[in-house]
Amino acid sequence: MSRHLKPSTISMVDLKARHRSLGSRGEEALLEVLRSGQWVGGAVLQQAESALAAHFGRRHGVGVNSGTDALVLALLAIGVGPGHEVIVPALSFFATAGAVALVGARPVVADVLPSIPLMDPDSARERLSPRTRAVIPVHLFGMACPCPDLDLPIIEDAAQAAGYSPPIAMGQVTATSFYPTKTLGAPGDAGLAATDDPGLARRIRRLANHGISPGKPHYHELVAGSMGRNSRMDPLHAALLMVQLEGLPARVRRRRQIAATYDQALPPSISPVPRTAGDPIHHYLLRCSRRKSLLEHLSSLGVGTAVYYPRPLSTQPALQPQPPTPVAQAWCQEILSIPCRATLDDRQVERICQALRSFRY
Repeated sequence: MSRHLKPSTISMVDLKARHRSLGSRGEEALLEVLRSGQWVGGAVLQQAESALAAHFGRRHGVGVNSGTDALVLALLAIGVGPGHEVIVPALSFFATAGAVALVGARPVVADVLPSIPLMDPDSARERLSPRTRAVIPVHLFGMACPCPDLDLPIIEDAAQAAGYSPPIAMGQVTATSFYPTKTLGAPGDAGLAATDDPGLARRIRRLANHGISPGKPHYHELVAGSMGRNSRMDPLHAALLMVQLEGLPARVRRRRQIAATYDQALPPSISPVPRTAGDPIHHYLLRCSRRKSLLEHLSSLGVGTAVYYPRPLSTQPALQPQPPTPVAQAWCQEILSIPCRATLDDRQVERICQALRSFRY
């Protein structure tokens, strides 16, 4: 290759490579569902719900059509609605706060910790009011969020925590996403609401199926005062998730191996964001005061990057007004993600390490 040509980019996500890594097993699992004629519900979905719930340390799982709906349905099932407030962290994907607004409640944004970009329990405590009805800690980037310990119902957002060991099971409900780019991803939108409370699981399932109770077809009731809807995980997603779940421990080991290699390659001007024990490395995070220069440097050498997240939720126009979150703002100005997917080969990892070593402050 000519030295004047830009090298091929090592991407953050490569779903084609993930598909190849499954071999024929993924396609066979999908074909089995198609050939069965059971395209909604059925045994494959039930098996996946149980296995996925267990993976997150829960007894009962309800497959839904997205991680956002997992949060929405969990909030509705515990009775959160108009006039209520729910505390969310300043760093997360918008859906964490958007789900609160979708049930008619107000998301109240708490700041994050200076040492790690997760909800600060003290900041969350400062946001309490007589209208506060729940809190949603987020296990962001694969790291375990500390328990807020606010004597409130907890719905944990575990959309980036697949593969955490031992499983995190905090509060009443674990809501997770299986969006394709996740460490454990479906071939489209899918999610799970998991809990240890069988009654709560039944309410969530009824809410996800138009308010219908088992054995009462065409009989629709309000559930916890709310109207049901159509939010089901389909068996095709469930089948592929089951195949991926088998190989998840090996993929997490590879991600941790890559992360440890990056740690050793960083120059003094770049810091690794501290990780919690058991982190499956959903994202490998760097912190650099000259992020723009680092991003441009890596891009010039064909290394993909991503900024999660460029602004805290407290500054999103749809959520105003909110108290300021200066710690989150500082994180947003300095953090950068680089590829850490399990399908990276050793040559690609070394290319990324060389790019990191060559960065000059």
